[in-house]
Amino acid sequence: MSQETKKFASQADLEEKKVTFSQISEHAWAYTAEGDPNTGIIIGDDAVLVADTQATPAMAQDVIRRIREVTDKPIKYVVLTHYHAVRVLGASAYGADHILASQDTYDLIVERGEQDKASEIGRFPRLFAGVETVPPGMTWPTMTFTGKMTLWLGKVEVQLLQLGRGHTKGDTVVWLPGEGALLSGDLVEFGATPYAGDAYFKDWPQTLKNLAALKPKALVPGRGVALTTPEEVAKGLSETGEFIADVYANVQKGVSAGKDLNTIYKETFAALKPKYGHWVIFDHCMPFDVTRCYDEATQYADPRIWTAERDIEMWKTLEG
Repeated sequence: MSQETKKFASQADLEEKKVTFSQISEHAWAYTAEGDPNTGIIIGDDAVLVADTQATPAMAQDVIRRIREVTDKPIKYVVLTHYHAVRVLGASAYGADHILASQDTYDLIVERGEQDKASEIGRFPRLFAGVETVPPGMTWPTMTFTGKMTLWLGKVEVQLLQLGRGHTKGDTVVWLPGEGALLSGDLVEFGATPYAGDAYFKDWPQTLKNLAALKPKALVPGRGVALTTPEEVAKGLSETGEFIADVYANVQKGVSAGKDLNTIYKETFAALKPKYGHWVIFDHCMPFDVTRCYDEATQYADPRIWTAERDIEMWKTLEG
């Protein structure tokens, strides 16, 4: 790593990404943007469901425009796969009847939504284009569930499933059992570094096995291209799992040897860079990922709240 101080998080990331809107199964569509946060769409018999809303209402307008190119059915449902601001703050644009989330996600919004909003907007300005269009306050679910909820969009069965903790404790996937299509949220990434600052490292690999047990044929990951064959899906699941396991193994080794966070960070970064350094946002995610992993391996079973102040302090400690 160069000795000069890295610009904080992704503040230097200004390059616009090319958007792709593609059909991955009979009723499922993927809105992907070269490693930027994805949105998944289900077009049912009588209504549309949108999973993960984009970061601002201004950005959500592009999703709506593309949906309108293929259907005029009403967008009745918005699903929050988890609570992160970059996924939920565009929700108001859709005018949906219902905003659905797990009860765990609702609880996280209550506990840390405001801090997370300030933290994320500071980390990643480009991802919050048109931030002035975000209404004040939080995006509140209108309906919550625990474990499983089934929606029927006409004859199209849509299951919202909590299959375990991973990226957050509230992670929800959207599953179409009739056609084997899965919208995974940030539980699965492809060619993009998993952000694990609010993660459960010990649980995440098993949660991915629970996803694999559904035998998805197509999958919209949180970031990266849509996976449209069972082989591609398997690759996305295994690569995400390997990264999480590799971070945990390296951090655990350092903790067992009595090393401090700074040393563990530098050693883990160096160990993982050859294998994962080409993935999108590797440099951005690693300080957050290693800090959370160190917390979990030492004294914090649950993720600590990130604030804008804590972000900067952590960055100076690890990258300064």
